[in-house]
Amino acid sequence: ETLGGPECLRLQDVSIPTPNEKDLLIAVHGSGVNFADLLIIRGDYQERPTLPFTPGVEIAGEVLEIGRRVSGFSPGDRVMARVDLGGYAERAVVRAADAILIPEEMETIVAAGFPIAYGTAHVALAHRARLEAGEVLLVHGAGGGVGLAAVEVGKALGATVVAAAGSDNKLALAKAHGADQLINYTTESVRERVKTTVGGVDVVFDPVGGAAFDASLRCLKF
Repeated sequence: ETLGGPECLRLQDVSIPTPNEKDLLIAVHGSGVNFADLLIIRGDYQERPTLPFTPGVEIAGEVLEIGRRVSGFSPGDRVMARVDLGGYAERAVVRAADAILIPEEMETIVAAGFPIAYGTAHVALAHRARLEAGEVLLVHGAGGGVGLAAVEVGKALGATVVAAAGSDNKLALAKAHGADQLINYTTESVRERVKTTVGGVDVVFDPVGGAAFDASLRCLKF
């Protein structure tokens, strides 16, 4: 009533989404929560959707319908997907090209938080930095979602991983996920610790910026 009665009701009406010829209709069983979601909700993201909108940029669930030009998916398949918006809903339409079949051994709720963080880490390390086996990787913010993914992806690519974070608890988490060396940058010098433990690093994964970026430049090998 305070928002205008009938107008408020119209905003709350929900239409059932239908897939286009290259889309999938997904029954959403889980959706990730990312820093980008918080920025979008606050209106601080580089893209500002028109109000009203439904947040959520990554999901996992079951395929309900497929577009007529979609191949490789069938109703009933478990999939994870990146979506532009709309993940915080019971149903979501996604481009088939942005969906991935969930491996049998992966739980759906785990898959719901996989595409964004691990996609970011993998593109950064494998495609942008071209990290190779035997190289040394320094990961800042190693206790956060994207940082922890970078630790795991770095190890999977065969690198020695140096994890930097702001607390011993976060570092313990990074170690449990494969980090070889640990740096608490609230109590230690990143540059000195890198110098004494590994001599220098080949690649830096830095989702933090600021002072961490400056310290990173001094850790790089020639």
